[in-house]
Amino acid sequence: MAQIHEHDPSCAVAHGEAPFETADRTLVAVFASPVAEFLLRYGADLGYRGVLLEPAADRAAGAAQDVPVVTAPPDGLDGTTDVVVTDHHRPELGPVLRDLLAHPVRWIGVMGNPRHPGPHVQALADLGVPEEEIARVHRPVGLNIGSRTPPEIALATLAGLVADRNGRPGGFEF
Repeated sequence: MAQIHEHDPSCAVAHGEAPFETADRTLVAVFASPVAEFLLRYGADLGYRGVLLEPAADRAAGAAQDVPVVTAPPDGLDGTTDVVVTDHHRPELGPVLRDLLAHPVRWIGVMGNPRHPGPHVQALADLGVPEEEIARVHRPVGLNIGSRTPPEIALATLAGLVADRNGRPGGFEF
């Protein structure tokens, strides 16, 4: 009797009977934080090339990552790039987001409680960023699974990015 998964490419991959290929993707985690560490670690398993964007030179120097650490958005961010801001309390939030919005990235999100206004909106407006550009910034990020720890938040965030990338409704609704 033939197994059902012979006709389903996803099933064959899951059973190790077919190779899987990851898309050309970049994940930029903004601001060195425990969540950023887990995002970049787990993102590598999902095929993302990770980059940590930490504008504070002292924090950038102290970031223990197996990915490039930059202090400004690198060249080459495009439609294969997803950006997650891991700290919405940083004073650099507005300028960093403004600079990232200058790139045609696929997705930008800022972590934060959806029951409170996102501070990025006012920070970007104060910098003269047009409303349509501010609207490109998503908040909240991640699936609503009740995440409380940095690894759980990273897992929920990456699951939401995968759902969004694949056009699935698992995305970011609360």
